[in-house]
Amino acid sequence: MSDKPHDPNGVGTTGHEWDGIRELNNPLPRWWLLVFYACILFSLVWVILYPALPGLHGNSPGVLRASARADLQAEMAAVEAQRARALSALDAMPVADIPQHPVLMKAAVEGGRAAFKLHCSQCHGSGAAGAVGYPNLNDDDWLWGGSMDAIHSTISHGIRHPGDDTTRVSIMPAFGTDGLLTGAQIADVAEHVLAISGQQADAAKAARGAVIFEQQCAACHGPAGKGMREFGAPNLTDGIWLKGGDRAAITGSISRPRMGVMPAWHQRLDERTIRKLTAYVHSLGGGE
Repeated sequence: MSDKPHDPNGVGTTGHEWDGIRELNNPLPRWWLLVFYACILFSLVWVILYPALPGLHGNSPGVLRASARADLQAEMAAVEAQRARALSALDAMPVADIPQHPVLMKAAVEGGRAAFKLHCSQCHGSGAAGAVGYPNLNDDDWLWGGSMDAIHSTISHGIRHPGDDTTRVSIMPAFGTDGLLTGAQIADVAEHVLAISGQQADAAKAARGAVIFEQQCAACHGPAGKGMREFGAPNLTDGIWLKGGDRAAITGSISRPRMGVMPAWHQRLDERTIRKLTAYVHSLGGGE
């Protein structure tokens, strides 16, 4: 057996041989060993300082007794305390004053956004754009007013909700079903409504319809048809329609109006949630 190096790079052997295979004397780099030993030392220090060793009923607490779970609970408690202060301020403040406090208003809007998706989106849509028979809450056309107080009252007491003495109530006569107007008169009034809303209309019929409108409709919709919030009567001149604005839809609304019902949410939701919903609806762009 020769002790001459058998490696082309000149690395010697350790003297160990097995079945003709010799072990080269090629140790690990010193820097690698230093890093390895440092890692071992670090792990020992970690085990001493922090919870690390498992046991039958838990783990070793460590010298520092650190706990990520306890830290999380403390942070959550701090957030809950801050939230409680904000919600207490929201409860105590007059509804109309909430927009004057940007931080509180933002918190109320975000809470109202979640409540809206849960309770209101089924009728008004996820984006509050509404549908036929359900108002669009993004525009500035309000049947009962778009101030914070008005929105709060509408949400709280609903529209034509049975069992609530302060619910919003507006009843349009069924001029055709109840025989208050003839078919020809209803057609003339519909033509007048088309005319004042800027749509193409028969001038002669619209002129006759204007006379009937003044006699039968102006008391609620106003002489110019711009609506009256005291009665929840819509503006007929702005091109925004709750139940359709073409000739057939207008004729149907005059002849046999459809009266929708909105729940009185104060019977189902707490006052805090209603305030959040009020802030959210007001923030959509049409709030006054």
